[in-house]
Amino acid sequence: MPSDPDSDRTSPLSRPERARLAAFRAAESLADLVALTGAADADEAYLAAKEEWTSLRERELGPASTDADFPGRTVTIDGRPFVVHGVTHANTPEERAYLRERVGRLREAGAAVYCEQGIRSMYFADFPDVCEMDDYRWAMTELSGREEGAPGDGLAPAAFGEFFDDVESAAETGRRLAYSLIDSGREIYGEAIATALGDVATSFLTGPTDLSTADDFASFVLSTRAARDPSRLAALQRYYETRFLPQPIERTWLRRHDPDLEVATHARNERMADYLRYHATEAPAVHAIVGAAHQPGVAYYLERHSTGERTIEGFEPMG
Repeated sequence: MPSDPDSDRTSPLSRPERARLAAFRAAESLADLVALTGAADADEAYLAAKEEWTSLRERELGPASTDADFPGRTVTIDGRPFVVHGVTHANTPEERAYLRERVGRLREAGAAVYCEQGIRSMYFADFPDVCEMDDYRWAMTELSGREEGAPGDGLAPAAFGEFFDDVESAAETGRRLAYSLIDSGREIYGEAIATALGDVATSFLTGPTDLSTADDFASFVLSTRAARDPSRLAALQRYYETRFLPQPIERTWLRRHDPDLEVATHARNERMADYLRYHATEAPAVHAIVGAAHQPGVAYYLERHSTGERTIEGFEPMG
């Protein structure tokens, strides 16, 4: 049988499929997606691109590996590994024990360990050398500096702290309750029906902003399971890796629909990556522990640092 010139024995994707993924990775605007998909407008292009991207990425990555003791995404910068670990930060005893044991080993090995703001107080308050980043404080400052009535003023400065103290609105709480009820009935009506019901619930209970934060039934189920059994974190991380388009696209989409939420979510990914690069010591490795939904974005910006496309020039840590 003649060989396929478009195949690559090291990749499950054909050459055209790999080129297609590369084109999506190079896209920086919704207009780029319109050109790539041939869609009628930016909204259709975003939805079409996300569907195609997810399909290709799922095949590119394959099943989530269960081999890694502490799964994460590694980006090498100047010969040193920066490893971004995505967790649920659900404050469960299981995740707490899991993380403390692994971070304890990292500390013993001399690694530098940083975490998303809020995670340190949850899991590592008595680990003095686990450093907390300033991403929440940075986002709070960004939003508090907006003039009243400016675009994206949905979170008033005075209410911003409450936003982080109580991130679940009534609608969010209701959605999670619906997801929980569907998931709890899985043993009664089976996996396939539960998944189908979850998909239906997602379509009714989510809006445009949820598309860019992957706040859906599948992520709820994966996160809930990983919180109880951290050996499932790799599956949760893989889900977000396949659902998020490159950061410039997701940020543009979310900014169109909720600019404040964009600052509180994806913009913090950029801040955390810059923070890690700015504060990196001479430790042999740098590890960052962030919410799993942040992992692809933080890694994206670290990769920009690794190629020199991004620098820490002008970066100022919060006092």
